[in-house]
Amino acid sequence: MTRPPLPPFTFETAIQKVRAAEDAWNSRTPEIVTPAYSPDSQWRNRADFLQGHSEISAFLTRKWQREHEYRLIKGLWTVAGNRIAVRFAYEWHDADVRWFRSYGNENWEFASDGRMQRRIASINDLPISESDRLFHWPLGPRPSDHPGLDALNL
Repeated sequence: MTRPPLPPFTFETAIQKVRAAEDAWNSRTPEIVTPAYSPDSQWRNRADFLQGHSEISAFLTRKWQREHEYRLIKGLWTVAGNRIAVRFAYEWHDADVRWFRSYGNENWEFASDGRMQRRIASINDLPISESDRLFHWPLGPRPSDHPGLDALNL
């Protein structure tokens, strides 16, 4: 199985990879997201350390059970060879309809088949009021004409 574009990445192919990841995560479907990672992929997500498809899928299932109306924007920070660094923001609410904007950075390392073999994510949550939300598109992929992180001053 390959997941184009493949490393080594150019600036343009890294942007494609970042947008593909954003679109997959905005599906909020572990079965769509998990195959983008190598079978032995290693993650650090906040204080969680995961390895492999079963742990990744279980983590994503729990995540989207508690993070309602999840909408994510990723932006390319830099690229070199088989590594990509991104920054991101996502908005969501909990079961009590308290809204949050979560900000973070991710470092990605890819196997030659284009699947991610390592993901290191640092994330902070900011409580926001519903009126402070910036991500209003219908659930699913961000529309191509919706502003990105820079345009939203995030």
